[in-house]
Formats: sequence, C-alpha cells, structure tokens
Amino acid sequence: MADMKSQEKTALVIGAGIVGVCTALYLQREGFKVTLIDKDGPGEACSAVNAGGLGGGSCAPFSLPGLWRKVPGMLMNRLHPLSVPPSNFLPATPWFIRFLLAGRQRRVDEITDALLTVVSNIFEAYEPLVSAAGAQDMIQRQGRLFVFTSRQAFENNRYERDLRRSRGVVIEDLDGDQTREVEPKLGPNVVHGAYQRINGHVVNPKRMVQVLAEHLVRSGGTLFREKVKGFETGADGPPKVVTETATHTAGLVVIAAGAWSRALAAQLGTRVPMQAERGYFMMLPNPGLKVPVQWNDKLLAICPMEHGLRVSSGAEFAPVDSPPDYDRALAILRQADGLIPGLEMRELERGMGARPSMPDSMPVIGAAPGHPKVLFAFGHGHIGLTLGAITGKLIGELAAGRPTSIDITPFRPDRF
Repeated sequence: MADMKSQEKTALVIGAGIVGVCTALYLQREGFKVTLIDKDGPGEACSAVNAGGLGGGSCAPFSLPGLWRKVPGMLMNRLHPLSVPPSNFLPATPWFIRFLLAGRQRRVDEITDALLTVVSNIFEAYEPLVSAAGAQDMIQRQGRLFVFTSRQAFENNRYERDLRRSRGVVIEDLDGDQTREVEPKLGPNVVHGAYQRINGHVVNPKRMVQVLAEHLVRSGGTLFREKVKGFETGADGPPKVVTETATHTAGLVVIAAGAWSRALAAQLGTRVPMQAERGYFMMLPNPGLKVPVQWNDKLLAICPMEHGLRVSSGAEFAPVDSPPDYDRALAILRQADGLIPGLEMRELERGMGARPSMPDSMPVIGAAPGHPKVLFAFGHGHIGLTLGAITGKLIGELAAGRPTSIDITPFRPDRF
C-alpha cells in the first residue's frame, strides 16, 4: 500500500475490541487521525470475556494430526467444551472440513512456523501502548501452567508440547509435586504439569481495552458508538462507512470487528471461512491462585485477575447473535471445583463471547482484495488478546507504506 498524502492520513477502524483499539493506537502513532467505531463500548464484546492469557509461545494450531478421530466423541460428551447446535451443523460443516485438513502434518508445520513469528513479538508490541496509557501493571508475567490429572492426558499432550519445543519454546515438564511448587493451591489429583514461563496474562482484559481507548481519545482520536451497516466505495476517493446514524469518510478503513467481520468482508466481495466460536466464563472468589492454569484434561482455563478468579471454557459453534447456553456452559465450568481444594463456587459474574475463528488457527491480516484502501485485521480465534498489539503494529506499517516487520503472507485474506 502506497503511503498516503498528508491530507489523506485519516483512518477509520471498525471494532473496539483489543485488536481494533491496538490498531487504532498504532495508526495514531503513524500520524493518522483516527476514528474508532463499534456498536458496543470499548472492550465490551469478546474482549470483555477473554480468558486473559498472553501466549508468548502459543504457536501450535488447534487442528493436529489424528484429531479427526476424536471429534465424534467430543460432540457426544455433554461436558466437553466442543459443541455444535443441530441448527448450525450443516452451515458449519465446510469450516470443519477445512479445520481437519489443516491438521495434516505438513500444514501443521507451516502454520506453527507462521504463528511463531507473531507470538514471539507480543510483549514488545504491547510495551509502547501500555506505557503511554499508564497501564503497565495490567500485564503480568507469571507464565502459564498446564496441568494434568492423568498420565494419559499428559502423554496425549506431548505432541503439542514437542511441536512448540521444536520451535524454541521452553516448556518444563513437571511431576505433581513440582507442579504444586509452582502453584501451591492445586490439589493432590494433579499428577503432571508443563510450565511455559514465556507466557503472561492480563489482570482485567475489559479494563485494559478501556484504558487504551481512553488514551486514544486523549491523544486526539474519536470514538463513535454506532452499528456499521456497510460501505460505499468507488474507483476514486476514500471509502465511506455507513452506520445506522451517519456516513463516515476516511482515507483508510480497517475492519477489526472480530466475529462480525465476516459479514462486513463479504460486502466487499471477500468471503472468509470464519465461524463464531463462543466461549464462556464465570468469575469466582480467588482463593490465592497466582499462576494462570490450563487444566488440559477438562480444557478449562483458570486465570487470577484483579476482580476474582476467571474460569473459562467452551468451543460452541453457533451463530454469533444466538442466545447463550449457560446451563451447559456452567456445568462445564464448575468442574474447576475438582482442581483447587476449597474453591468457593460462588459465582460473581458470568459471560459469553464469540471468538472469530479461522479453520487454520491463523488471523486474517492484509489488504482487502480489490480494495487497497481497506485493511483486514480479524480472525484471531483463541489468541486475540495475545495478538492484539502485534496486529496493530503490522497494520500501522502497512498503512504507512513500509515493509512489515514480520512476513504477513501466511495471513493474507485470499489464502483459501
């Protein structure tokens, strides 16, 4: 993308989640006058219910060799996080076919190498944003502890650990006692652990997005709470974004609307195979847990935050605006009681968010095909919080007409 003339250095970012806000801040740092638009307030959608993890080594895709054999059993287990409502089974089938194809060994290696390039730079990308906003204390670096309550689960996870290790990610395999030395609040049923020190977490994802958005506005940015309906584009001139209340013009438009980006991209002629993958959380009183934990046997993420203990799970492939299924979700989340003795199952808060998930576990970053003044920044799946700042940095480099610091070819919109 060619650098824009000074009078054209205006940018409009659709989506005020972590990716959109970080993108807006990096565009602002590149000298753009930035407008941020979302139907919700900053951080109020998927970012508000994020599990909190910053995966500095999260380079392994979710589709791995042999997974296809396990999917039927997952779907039949009421307490497994994977679910597809009957009404969405046929619409989601093409996505799942692509997902399973992405689990072939050669493709897994390609995806892992590509993801490593972005996850390796996440803390450096966040640093200037959180420093300028005075939010450095919101990112903690205690690592992440993967725990196992059976030897079989530990061995079943070995392929994924070795995949990360082969790319230089340091992971320490632990026995049960060593695992409890890292996090003493874990119970005696933990028989193995794997400690990934490079990881971090955010103590309140929603508040961090809000603090960053406030800094954007203080620095001259504009924030509108409006629902985007579509676009007006022509051969010449900047694109126009049409909302329910106004029409906005900018020299550059960035679509960073998470799970809602699929419909917006389709209006511009790009069909991306993205599904809304809904996850659930509940907040409990924190009994003193210090290190974020992922219980691999049950696929539960447990993260200490400033306002309690967040327990997260769920991979529910349902339409983005359909009602939540809290009965099923809470039954899954309450299994955390079996991991931490004395955990008080007093629900302080609950929530649901729709992850924008691509079948190859990689985001969509780059210019919209046929629309050089529109950039895509969505499809981050489970690692939206992890990749928020580095995505913003890459979009800023594209908008400024500079070579990107990371090769974004694997994330191009037309890769399917």
